[in-house]
Amino acid sequence: MDVQAYLRRIHYDRPLTPGAGRPGKNRPSVNLLRALHRAHLFTVPFENLDIHLGRKIVCDEDRILHKIVTEHRGGFCYELNGAFAALLRRLGFRVTLLSGRVAREDGSYGPEFDHLVLRVDLDEPWLADVGFGEGFLEPLRLDPGMEQAQAQSGRIYRLTRIDDGFVLEVMAEGKWKKEYAFTLQPREFPDFAGMCHYHQTSPESHFTRQRICSLATPEGRITLSDEKLIETRAGTRQERLLSGDQEWRAKLRERFGVVLPVVLPG
Repeated sequence: MDVQAYLRRIHYDRPLTPGAGRPGKNRPSVNLLRALHRAHLFTVPFENLDIHLGRKIVCDEDRILHKIVTEHRGGFCYELNGAFAALLRRLGFRVTLLSGRVAREDGSYGPEFDHLVLRVDLDEPWLADVGFGEGFLEPLRLDPGMEQAQAQSGRIYRLTRIDDGFVLEVMAEGKWKKEYAFTLQPREFPDFAGMCHYHQTSPESHFTRQRICSLATPEGRITLSDEKLIETRAGTRQERLLSGDQEWRAKLRERFGVVLPVVLPG
């Protein structure tokens, strides 16, 4: 893994401690974790475009790193958090993959391995997640009951205990909204292969129903949802319908730095 190439990919140009990128030589810190987390969210989009190009996504670290770092692409949770975990480990962080179950509108949760989230252990445990679309910008303390405000987004998060683990909640429109449930049972990357396949092939998966490319910005968020461009700045949301594939590809390149191959008919 080329650590410096990954850091360039996420536009992280601050000095690292001597020996960074060599196992056992770096000194991980909360401040470094926060900075990397934010940098990743501002540069690597949450996107499912390979699914709609008919390109198979597999839980293979080398392939995912090549896609994100070399091809300058994004991905969904298995790719984004899988790659971020690899970077953090190479920088000396202790990272554990956890399985999340995404909350449904009826209050139930999706199946195990529905989402991949990261536990990062420093002096205390932290929750990191660069693969949940419009999620938290900075890592959260893995401390149930504590309300954790994020200054830039204005959002408040908390973790609550359930019988077999925790639920992540966000304050939205004056009430707590469930995001996903997870346990602290350590997982391995191949454990997520089945649900990764499901989300790119099943008509029941929302990833197969529409193209999405979304990126956090210092002012809010910008999203391409099928043919619609959505931009949020300081709480103000603007939407615009694009004229067609040519403009869609232009916006994908200009706003997200993503260039896709042209698929010729037949």
